[in-house]
Amino acid sequence: MTELQNMSPSDLRAFQDEIRAKYDAFRARGLALDMTRGKPSTAQLDVSNALLRLPDNVDYHLADGSDARNYGGGVQGIPEARALFSDLLGAPVEQIVVAGNSSLALMHDCIVYALLTALPRGETPWRENTATRFICPVPGYDRHFAICEDFGIEMIPVGMTGEGPDMDEVERVAADPLVKGMWCVPKYSNPTGETYSDETVRRLAAMETGAPDFRLFWDNAYALHNLTEPRREILNILDECETAGHPDRAFVFGSTSKVTFAGSGLALFASSPANVAWLAARMRKRTIGPDKLNQLRHVRYLKDEAGLDTLMERHKDLIAPKFQAIYDAFDTHLSGTGAAVWTRPEGGYFISVDVPDGCAAKVIQLCKEAGVTLTPAGSTYPYGKDPRDRNIRVAPTYPDVSEVQLAGEGLALSILVTVSEQLLDAAAQRKAIRIHGLACRR
Repeated sequence: MTELQNMSPSDLRAFQDEIRAKYDAFRARGLALDMTRGKPSTAQLDVSNALLRLPDNVDYHLADGSDARNYGGGVQGIPEARALFSDLLGAPVEQIVVAGNSSLALMHDCIVYALLTALPRGETPWRENTATRFICPVPGYDRHFAICEDFGIEMIPVGMTGEGPDMDEVERVAADPLVKGMWCVPKYSNPTGETYSDETVRRLAAMETGAPDFRLFWDNAYALHNLTEPRREILNILDECETAGHPDRAFVFGSTSKVTFAGSGLALFASSPANVAWLAARMRKRTIGPDKLNQLRHVRYLKDEAGLDTLMERHKDLIAPKFQAIYDAFDTHLSGTGAAVWTRPEGGYFISVDVPDGCAAKVIQLCKEAGVTLTPAGSTYPYGKDPRDRNIRVAPTYPDVSEVQLAGEGLALSILVTVSEQLLDAAAQRKAIRIHGLACRR
C-alpha cells in the first residue's frame, strides 16, 4: 500500500471515503470492548484457584511452628515468602519485605515516608526542600505519575530510547540537588515494553546525583511476564549500585498481582540493609504485620522458582495469542500506510502505538464512539499531557481473543480515519496558502 502522505489529494480523498465507510460499519455493530487497563483475564485468575483452598484448615503453621493466624513475626513478612522471592528480587532474605497485596501502596508509602522522615544518607525529609522533583521516563506508567502529582512533586519527563531512558538527559537532570528520585520500569516497560540495557543499568547505578538521598524507584512489575523465548535478562540493580559505591540508591519493588490474584497477591520490596531498616521502622508504626495466611498460601502454592516459572508459562499461553491478535489487525490494516508505528514487546502487558503528532486524542475518541474504550490520551505522560498528542497505550490482556481482534480492527480503522483527515486538512491549507500567494502577487 502507498503511504498516505505520498498519495495525491484525489487518491487520499478516495481512500478517506473508503475507510470512513468501513469505520461507520464497524461502529454500527454496537460493540462494548474495554481495553483501558492491563488486567489479568478471568482465565488467568482461574490458573491460581488452588490458592482458595490454601492453607487447609489443619495446617496453618509456619516452618518455625508459629501460628500464621495470630500476631507476631514482624513487618518484613514470613521468612518462607521472602526466601521464595529472593532470586526474583536479587536480594538475600534479610533485605526483603513481603507486604500486603499492592506494590503501588508500598511505592506510595515510601514516597510519603521520604517526605516526612530523612532517608539513609539524607540530612532532612524531602518536604523540607524548596521543591521535590522526580525524573519520569516517558511514555510511562500513569499511576507512578499520579503519586507524584498528588504530593506536589514536580515531574521531569525524559524520553525512552529502546534500551531504557535517555541516559545523557537523565544524568544531566539528576545533577540537580532537588531531584530526589526516578521512576523506572526496567523490564518490559509500561507501555513501550522495552528492557533496560546493561549499559543503562550501570549508568543509573553509577551516575553522580546532586542529592545524596536520591532513589531509583525500580518497579519490576513485569519481571516474570515473558511473551517470547529466549527470555530477556536484566542486571541486578542492587549489585550494580553496591559496586558503584551507591548501595542505598535503589528501592526494588515487585508483586504477584499479575501472577496469582490481582486483588489478593503479595507486594515485594528489596533494598540495602539501611533502606530496609528505615522502611521497617516506619511500617512498625503503621501495622502489627502483614497477612501471614496469604503469604503462607502463596508459598505452598508456588513452592519455589520452578513453580513460578511453570505458572508463568501458563500465563504466557493465555496472553501471547492476544498480543498476536493486535499485531495481525495492525498488519492487515496499517502496514505500509505510514499512519502508525507500534511495538512488539518480548514481555509485559502493553503495546505502545505512536500516531502522527496531534492525532492520539482524536483516535481514542473515535475508538470510544465505535465501542472500543482505551486508556485516555496523555495518560502515559506526567499530568496527563502528551506534548505531541501521539502515544496510545493498548492493553490486550483482559478481553477474550475474539474481542481483542475486534478491538485491534476498531483501533486501526480509527487511526486511518484520523490520519487521512489530518493529511487532507493539511493539503487544503497548503492549497489555500498557494491561492492566497498568487492573489497577492497579482
